[in-house]
Amino acid sequence: MPDQRAAARPAAAAETWLRDARLARRLALLTLGWLAAESALGLLAGFDAHSVALVGWGATALVEGMAGLIVVWRFTGARLRSPSAERVARRLVAVSFWVLAPYLVAHVAYDLHLGYRPEPTALGIAVTTISLVGMPLLGRAKRRLGARLGSPATVGEGTQNLLCAGMAGVVLLGLALNTLGWWWVDAVAALLLAGTAVHEGRRAWRGESCHH
Repeated sequence: MPDQRAAARPAAAAETWLRDARLARRLALLTLGWLAAESALGLLAGFDAHSVALVGWGATALVEGMAGLIVVWRFTGARLRSPSAERVARRLVAVSFWVLAPYLVAHVAYDLHLGYRPEPTALGIAVTTISLVGMPLLGRAKRRLGARLGSPATVGEGTQNLLCAGMAGVVLLGLALNTLGWWWVDAVAALLLAGTAVHEGRRAWRGESCHH
């Protein structure tokens, strides 16, 4: 009887791992739909209000979508149990962080050069508030799944979701301060987001956990 129980434990662990992998894939697909709407609305509001931080936040949603696609790829078909697929996915997630930083810096420089000043935007406030509330739930769930699966790529995707929520909070603060005439807060927020993306990309490349 003890031998039977010992033999059953690895089988049960393998089944649990497969269940978690399927859940990670489903959460990534769910997030893709959310991010498509979030990105479209964020970019629309950002360009309309000349808010580089809001535009950057909307662009971040596209980057997060890349991470979601990578996780779906990672846990599909023959790649499900492939260590090499996990390594490739982890590094692709890191690159997706790095894509955002130069865009944000260039956008800040462009808007400052042309003298654009951010304007109030009800749509921007609404969509960032929704992200600030909802994204941490997805992010924490993915990070827990990633830890159980031993998947830095899944942890990295969850970190991007948490980063998105943090960015939403920063953008909301910037939008609020814009009403006081502190227009420069928007540009500072965008540059902070760029620096954070570079930092998190380095950690993802090395397979390190990120704590928020």
